[in-house]
Amino acid sequence: MKKIIAVILALSCVFSLCTSANAVSFDSGIDALRAEFLADEGPVEGNFSIDYSYYSPVKENDTTKYSLVVWLHGMSDGSEVGKPIQKSNIAYWVSDEFQARFEPAGGAFILAARSREEKGHFWSDDMTAPLRAAIDDFIAKNKDNIDLTRIYVGGYSMGGKMSLRMAVAYPEMFAAAFPICPAWSPSEELCKNLADMPIWITSSTRDPLVNYYMAVTPTWEKIIAASNNPENCRLSTLTKVCYEDGTKTSSSHHAWYAINHDMFSAENGAYPYMTTIDGNGNTVDLSYPNGMISWLTSHTSDYDGTPISGTGTLKDGDKTENMIDVNGVFDFFRLLFKALFMALGITK
Repeated sequence: MKKIIAVILALSCVFSLCTSANAVSFDSGIDALRAEFLADEGPVEGNFSIDYSYYSPVKENDTTKYSLVVWLHGMSDGSEVGKPIQKSNIAYWVSDEFQARFEPAGGAFILAARSREEKGHFWSDDMTAPLRAAIDDFIAKNKDNIDLTRIYVGGYSMGGKMSLRMAVAYPEMFAAAFPICPAWSPSEELCKNLADMPIWITSSTRDPLVNYYMAVTPTWEKIIAASNNPENCRLSTLTKVCYEDGTKTSSSHHAWYAINHDMFSAENGAYPYMTTIDGNGNTVDLSYPNGMISWLTSHTSDYDGTPISGTGTLKDGDKTENMIDVNGVFDFFRLLFKALFMALGITK
């Protein structure tokens, strides 16, 4: 009898390990969650390729179709492999608590692409096709487990710009987009490409780099003016930028930390100093646990997996409303002076 019980317990342990292979608790800490990401690279397109870090929710013998979230970093956060994960807390989204919010599958792929800043590549318009090629390649590698109707794109500052560029260039691919303090404003003509796409913008009224009133608000107004479903769009405004525990961030530009924590405080209440409205101007009261993740997965597309066609490049006339993207400008000059000092032998 003891042997039978021992065998049953052993089998139970094995089953438990198999069913929780990808489960990492939020309480494990951000470093443990970041360690869940793997590295890969897309094919060469337009003379260069996009590498990325990714998380997969797929378990052994798993046939579930999961959402795919494409996450795009800001300037200075793409100079090294893995840095886009290290420089934000998007890794919270791979915790078992946050993964459970991705309906209906209870999980999602997270793909954090990198713009290879060490080679002088930034999220410019000529990178839309290489990024699309990387996404297509990732889908092909995980074709049995990706829900093509639930692909989402978001990012911050320069990555917020690229999120909008990708959404404008390939509106058929993305079911929704969530640009954060986006450093680019599409023309009214380009916003027509977003007419059927739910968009959630987040920004701070005190943002020193992408001005809320002169840049973000006009972008929001153009998107809503073109939208066929403004009630599905949202604008979250932070009057003070804090982490989820209420501690002030080092810059009022860092609105992405609200998104990283799914728009809720550490106590699962209202995020500090944040209000949200929809495209009709109505106040949206976020009720835990229905934040950004739940909003994303409530929207689907008709995307059928058609690979890249054409370049996705915007016409020169569509670039007239670019805004200067200075996210990470201080980091840029710090690295510049560090290199100078090293060349002069002043510092190691």
